[in-house]
Amino acid sequence: MTEQPTVSDLVADVCARHADTVFGLMGNGNAFFTSNVTRRGLRYISARHEAGTVAMADAYFRASGKVAVATVTYGAGFTNSLTALAEAAKASIPLVLVVGGVPTTGARPWDIDQDMVAAGLGVETVTVTRESAEAATQRAWELAARDSRPVLLAIPYDLAAAEAGPQQPAVPLAVRAPLTTDDAVTRRIARLLLGAERPLVIGGRGAVEASAGPALRRLGDGLGAFFATSAMARNLFDSPWDLGIAGGFATLPAVEIMRRADVVLVAGAGLNTFQTRYGSLFADGATVIQVDVSRDAAAPAATEFVHADAAAFASALLDTMRGLVGRGWRDGYPEVADRTLFKEPPAQEFAPDGRLNPRAVAQLLDSVLPARRTIVQDGGHFISWAPMYLGVPDPQALMMVGTAFQTIGLGLPSAVGAAAARPERLTVLVSGDGGALMGLADLDTAVRSISSGVMVVFNDAAYGAELHQYAVRGLDDTAMQIEEVDFAALAGAFGARGTKMRSLADIDSLRDWLDAGAHGLFVLDVAVSQSVVADYMRESMAPILAARAN
Repeated sequence: MTEQPTVSDLVADVCARHADTVFGLMGNGNAFFTSNVTRRGLRYISARHEAGTVAMADAYFRASGKVAVATVTYGAGFTNSLTALAEAAKASIPLVLVVGGVPTTGARPWDIDQDMVAAGLGVETVTVTRESAEAATQRAWELAARDSRPVLLAIPYDLAAAEAGPQQPAVPLAVRAPLTTDDAVTRRIARLLLGAERPLVIGGRGAVEASAGPALRRLGDGLGAFFATSAMARNLFDSPWDLGIAGGFATLPAVEIMRRADVVLVAGAGLNTFQTRYGSLFADGATVIQVDVSRDAAAPAATEFVHADAAAFASALLDTMRGLVGRGWRDGYPEVADRTLFKEPPAQEFAPDGRLNPRAVAQLLDSVLPARRTIVQDGGHFISWAPMYLGVPDPQALMMVGTAFQTIGLGLPSAVGAAAARPERLTVLVSGDGGALMGLADLDTAVRSISSGVMVVFNDAAYGAELHQYAVRGLDDTAMQIEEVDFAALAGAFGARGTKMRSLADIDSLRDWLDAGAHGLFVLDVAVSQSVVADYMRESMAPILAARAN
């Protein structure tokens, strides 16, 4: 007699059809599902904290473009995952989070209304029944993929090991019609671009996901425009006329050029605080045309908004402008194409307090680390050093973890997810000491699962973002300071290699590790100064400090 499949069997079967990797932490509510997943031979990476499961799945998608599975138990396991889930929701990351659900017989004393909590984060819950285990799981996958968002898939506790009943047929989601742009809108935008004396084209993550880079580059070349990108779209254009990352992470000479643009086409970028350099990136009177698939993305900085797919709209503009050439402004800036604009003299090794200058460290790391790398960046004051000084081979090779929800502490598990997606590359985690301590549980996961990775800790013995925003305004800094931690020693206790870097010469330990094959995880704990402030932070605080001084 054939054994009747359980509800968890069928959920695992559907997940296995869509993914080969599951990130999880087992508990009472998801034990049967997790066992079914591992029994089927799917790669299973166990986190040490539930937030890590979602952060890993999030980073896996950012690095590979593939929707991933995370799983946690009910109750405290679910609530532990919420910060990472909120980040995924605000960053529009598609993933399926399989959770233990409240029993169909009613809530127990320790249960909470998980559907309500998830809805508060903007996350939909799909709950399975005996008859809908397959259809509900398929629906969760289709919702995540179609809408580019996380979806909760709940298995009620009393159904997890129960025999499944006859399965209801799956009802396919409605296919959304492709976005179309009115011809009159296309012609009007084309006229604006052709009339520009100093055009600039900025591409964001939406342009990457739409594969709009080639069409946007042809458009920009026809206009004689400069290019720039968001941090999540680095190297989208592969052009000598690329000014690099727009906004807070741009070099100052590149910013000065961007500020001269009179017409700016922004494709698939949200024009958030960092991208607009706190509202200072565009000149007064500049025409800023934002193109996005979501009407909700319309930004105050945009003077024109076009609801369209970036690639399709760029192609429509090319058709409309066929044979016409813009005036452009490239001839006046040969230093962009020959890259001399971006040559920066070596920074001083030490700050006045005798600790390392983070700019000098970042410059050195760019030359020491292999070019084939994936950079995963946690949140904190230090977030500008890697985007400004460390090159990446493609847009998916730089991920800014936590910027959508303004988190810190998700870096370690995110590095695990990125390494699982692209194991052929060196995974480079860039963190601060505050975030590294917050996510310390998954240092163990990183040591166990990353085959080749470097964790760089910009250790200023402080919560640097708060220090540079609030201590300078007269607030007491006692709570902003952190007793200095030796992360290299911690790494050794977990089984990793590492060194405490107090001079640039100490980089030799990392060089030796790379030369020996770069196996496992190496932790570079860099004692950096609190006195060196990133450009984006200094500019954001300038108006506040000026007003305080007056």
